[in-house]
Amino acid sequence: MDFSPILDEKILESRPISGGDIGRSYMVRTLAKTFFVKYYSKPGVSVNEAHALSVMSDTDSVSVPDVIKYDENFLVLSYILQAPRGRDFQSRLGKDLAGMHRTFSSRFGFHEDNYIGSTPQKNSYKDSWIDFYLENRLDYQVKLSGDNELSRVYARFRGLVPELLKDSQEEPCLIHGDLWAGNVISGPDGRPVLIDPAAYFGHREMELAMTQLFGGFSGEFYSSYNDTYPLKKGWRERQDLYKLYHVLNHLNLFGGGYRAQVLGLMNGYLYA
Repeated sequence: MDFSPILDEKILESRPISGGDIGRSYMVRTLAKTFFVKYYSKPGVSVNEAHALSVMSDTDSVSVPDVIKYDENFLVLSYILQAPRGRDFQSRLGKDLAGMHRTFSSRFGFHEDNYIGSTPQKNSYKDSWIDFYLENRLDYQVKLSGDNELSRVYARFRGLVPELLKDSQEEPCLIHGDLWAGNVISGPDGRPVLIDPAAYFGHREMELAMTQLFGGFSGEFYSSYNDTYPLKKGWRERQDLYKLYHVLNHLNLFGGGYRAQVLGLMNGYLYA
């Protein structure tokens, strides 16, 4: 692949880097610098990611790769030379994330739609978190599934959501949006760096639910987070509700292996 047009520099070396489901990644070295370059065949994904990283960087709370330049298909980032994780990696991650979650907006949403994996993510602004979560997150994913039985269960479950969330309302805060362990790396100083965001202004409890889906976040992470920015009473009881969005997305991305988990999460509230 020819990176010269976007970098406008002589390329000394380029090699593919493994990882990523919807794009191809490369280490590209020029005479002046080494870059991390991502190529997306779907136009606009690179623009969305650049905007999300820039907004996160502007909070001065979390570390993210620097956005160098981008167009409709390419995203050029600073190359993060990874070192072993520092002893305080998890506690630092909790503190940094809590700091980013103190970046607020007047409404839930984002200035543009983006992607969660390869699934479009609707971010039209809403005044109510309940409306945002139902209409922009769950409704969309259930409709995308095309599963009639799942849709019938969801129709009953949907009516429970306002009551389940009635005591949890907070200001819209900036969240990474896709925070699983694979989207956290260590920088050259051993501190956490967040990558591959699907950012928007949402509810921070949803962020924490995602961290619990696939592991990789220790008790130190949650303790440090809660010490920095205490969570509302009952947050643990709401975690399965927020996991539902991400498991639905995995159902739509990867197939029926996640169907039983989706139904189990909804039935856990329907038959509680």
